[in-house]
Amino acid sequence: MKLAVVAVICAACWYFRSVLVYVLAAFVVSLLGQPIMQLFRKIKIKGKSLPDAFLAVVTILVILLAVSLLVTQLIPVVVHIVRDASAMNAQDVPYNSLLDQVDEWLVSVFPALGKNFNLVSFILEQIRSVMSVSSVTSLIGSVASVAADVAIGLFSVVFISFFFIKDEKLFGKIISALVPDKIEASVQKTIDEITHLLSRYFLGLVIEVMGVILVDFLGLWLIARIGADYAIGIAFIAGVLNIIPYVGPLIGEVIGVLLCVVLKYGAGVGLAVPIWIFALIVLAVMLTAQLIDNFVYQPIIYSTSIKSTPLEIFIVLLVAGQIGGTAGLLVGIPVYTVVRVIAARFFYQHKAVRRLMPDIDEEKTDWLL
Repeated sequence: MKLAVVAVICAACWYFRSVLVYVLAAFVVSLLGQPIMQLFRKIKIKGKSLPDAFLAVVTILVILLAVSLLVTQLIPVVVHIVRDASAMNAQDVPYNSLLDQVDEWLVSVFPALGKNFNLVSFILEQIRSVMSVSSVTSLIGSVASVAADVAIGLFSVVFISFFFIKDEKLFGKIISALVPDKIEASVQKTIDEITHLLSRYFLGLVIEVMGVILVDFLGLWLIARIGADYAIGIAFIAGVLNIIPYVGPLIGEVIGVLLCVVLKYGAGVGLAVPIWIFALIVLAVMLTAQLIDNFVYQPIIYSTSIKSTPLEIFIVLLVAGQIGGTAGLLVGIPVYTVVRVIAARFFYQHKAVRRLMPDIDEEKTDWLL
């Protein structure tokens, strides 16, 4: 009987998976909005706080405004960088004997390339093809075809987020209503703790990304001298990719160095030094930002927000990456946080759980005794 109930629940979740995605996305938005909501609640007029419904609306508007500023201000800068890179001509690159030897070797291995094959020209042509009018038009058409779904999804997430922000215990109440009465109180406490930890984690993640962007921007602007517009765009790319643990920072560094090198030739920006020295300077700047992230930002976020050790996080990310690839890396830590809290409350009597979480507050598990 129990297996049949579980099967029905799983089938319903799969059938209504799009709705569940909206609910979970709204829950994440509410986690980011709760600190803002708590800040607004401290504002009092004639000794009285403003209505929660009004504060929830203001909180959502603040989040939407932040996202809008991010899209309208930074995305055009990134597009500008890619456009300048794609407009670069092969003649702008000072060819040397090393590049000549590379071309000769490629032609010898792949005769079909032709005697006049030029590696730099080939790479730049591929960049231009990606940024061609036809590609952009096709992209616009694809975006337009899903615009209605995006609009519905956005409205649904914002609408649900309003209620989750207005009542921070609402999500827990929904889950508690689906469990037996004897464990309802414990489930509610578990959801409250998960909400608290994840709220701090996502807020810390936003601060981490902004910190990486700031360090990269200052280094590229003040040290590499590539200009403020280019620096903020490349720093933004590196900061966003930094969300992906381990792999993301490496990809961001490679993209950052390549863009800076291409822009140095195409737009004439950067220090007046040999290209290999310039590339090393850019790499050093981005590695410094990553070291600051690894030894300052991440320990603070992981130790204070989700209360996990670096070894735990490393193993969790390895397992998550093995199971789900990049998507697994993105959701690995939040999922582990949820599992960790549930294990602490409902399975603390098991030896393995006690050894993994020896510092759990006894008050959280006294109901088991």
